Amino acid sequence: MEVATELARTAGAVLLRHYNSPFLVEQKVNALQETEEVTAADREANELIVDRLRKEFPADGILAEESTDTEHRLEKDRVWLIDPMDGTKNFIRRDGDFAVQIGLAVNGESVLGTVYQPTREVLYRAMRGGGSWIEEKTEPARRMTVSSRTNPNEMVLASSRSHRSPRMERVVSTFQFKDEVRRGSVGVKIGLITEQQADLYLHLSPSTKQWDTCGPEIILQEAGGRLTDLFGQPLRYNGIRIDNRNGIVATNGASHEAVIEKLKPLLREFGREPV
Repeated sequence: MEVATELARTAGAVLLRHYNSPFLVEQKVNALQETEEVTAADREANELIVDRLRKEFPADGILAEESTDTEHRLEKDRVWLIDPMDGTKNFIRRDGDFAVQIGLAVNGESVLGTVYQPTREVLYRAMRGGGSWIEEKTEPARRMTVSSRTNPNEMVLASSRSHRSPRMERVVSTFQFKDEVRRGSVGVKIGLITEQQADLYLHLSPSTKQWDTCGPEIILQEAGGRLTDLFGQPLRYNGIRIDNRNGIVATNGASHEAVIEKLKPLLREFGREPV
């Protein structure tokens, strides 16, 4: 845990240095042949984290967004999943909603995670059985617990800042949530649930990757929440495919089963089936 939190803060300082200076935006083609934006900040933070983890844990596998992926990690029980900057689009827009995310999966399950937002100096951390904690600037760490709300009319949805799809509009209109908080970065939105600033987060598309959810998942779990795919099935890490093909649902736990049930007819309407 100490290595992961130290690395998250150090990588966050790298991002912040670039954030406060002029930077170039490049285009890359990822492992799924998708075109994405990338900056020197992503690459420098990625290299810093990966190099240190290889030195500290040479027997572990690594899956990092800005590193070349190989099947070598599939032979490992322990694998680090790294997103050196979750929220590159937000970084480019300079809205502050980006985070360093480091997760550790053992036998396909998230067991340790840290998410650090450098612009706000907020760090979330958790390891299995140790609770979920937040460190804000110079304040002492405090333990986080999710809300217990189950009625959608009393719940707050964490959603993306980007333009909403017609299908997501249909979900929002069906659930009739009390309120909505729009933020960037998967880790930031899941963090809102652990802080009781939101109660759930839904991502319908298959666009999130394993490094987007591994670190945040254990942070949410240890605060009492749940993270599954849209069909209520657990996420598995260190698979051959790196994307969460069946979308994700993150909740306060208490509402999870009801949310999954209410999604079922909508998913049928959308023609979505588990893959």
